[in-house]
Amino acid sequence: MRNTEDVLSLSTDTERTFVGRSFRSFSVPVVLILASGLLPIAGCNRGHNADVVATVNGHAIMQTDLDRAYKLQLGDAAQQQQPSQEQADSLRLNVLRELIDEEIVEQRAAKMNLTATNEEVDAKLAEMKAPYTEEQFQQRLKASNQTLDDVKHSLRRSLTINKLLNKEINSKITVTDADVASYYNQHKAEFNLLETKYHLATIQVTDQPSSQPGNLQGSKATNDVEAKKKIQALKNRLDSGEDFGTIASNWSEQPQTAPNGGEMGFIDESQLHSDPMVFAAVTKLKAGQITEILPLLDAQTKRPAGYAIYKLISRDPAGQRDVNDPRVQQAIRQQLRDVRSQLLKSAYLEMVHDQAKVENFFAEQIFKNDAH
Repeated sequence: MRNTEDVLSLSTDTERTFVGRSFRSFSVPVVLILASGLLPIAGCNRGHNADVVATVNGHAIMQTDLDRAYKLQLGDAAQQQQPSQEQADSLRLNVLRELIDEEIVEQRAAKMNLTATNEEVDAKLAEMKAPYTEEQFQQRLKASNQTLDDVKHSLRRSLTINKLLNKEINSKITVTDADVASYYNQHKAEFNLLETKYHLATIQVTDQPSSQPGNLQGSKATNDVEAKKKIQALKNRLDSGEDFGTIASNWSEQPQTAPNGGEMGFIDESQLHSDPMVFAAVTKLKAGQITEILPLLDAQTKRPAGYAIYKLISRDPAGQRDVNDPRVQQAIRQQLRDVRSQLLKSAYLEMVHDQAKVENFFAEQIFKNDAH
């Protein structure tokens, strides 16, 4: 599976990370947002460039920055229904707050000499481009309405913020054995599996034409003959030792799983019973093994709709997991670290926000226009 830190994919959702989603979890109550926007009202008549929507310690955030971040936040929803003026202004206020927060933290990182270097940006860019051909990468750039310089700028900001948070927060979080034991004792039922779970991955090929196959190669079978030929070719490559996840990402026609190397997650044994043929094949496997080519049934009609290959990553038998189980240890430690990190990040952001000089001209303008 891809690391959750890897937020630099050029998919539509992840594109939003480039322009300010790093602090999505730092949302604060509406009262605080209103307070931060309305307190400077006494100074509403200050002069400023009309293209500047806010300043952070004198550094301008431009209208173009806000417009771009707003469009990415809105995403495909704008094609379905245009928001009202009030809804649009409310969303812009929230987006601008995130841009302000990011600018504050980026300035803080610069003072601590933690700004991402050109080498770090180039390395991350190369990592991001690795799954694609140059042509595919350029197509995804174009689809996201970004230039390469836009991507590099966003990468630098993301990497810089991560470096600061790792130094100021994550490096200072410790989870002791006593912490793990205490959590386990309080949540013991969470580690009692009521039935066996199967961690699976899949490669699927359907016989139905589609404009969005969901894989890196844009490969799609359009009839049963093509589907049968394609799945057999993929099975041959797997049998010769090629990586299951790589083939799934490039060729599988299951759009929900292909981007993650075919990863299906953990499936309950009772859920597997819904397809007796898949159940029989999967339960015979050892971890790391793959099934033969199996018929793929349509979820609604239960009729053949293509072909599939499944890989068993692991099998977790039913029963109580012991606190000393490495997987239990890892899950608890990660959970405790995540909770503490989130709390500290929220407090840290409020602290540095209080120390910064912020002028939100966009908020002032909305208040002047609508307050009668």
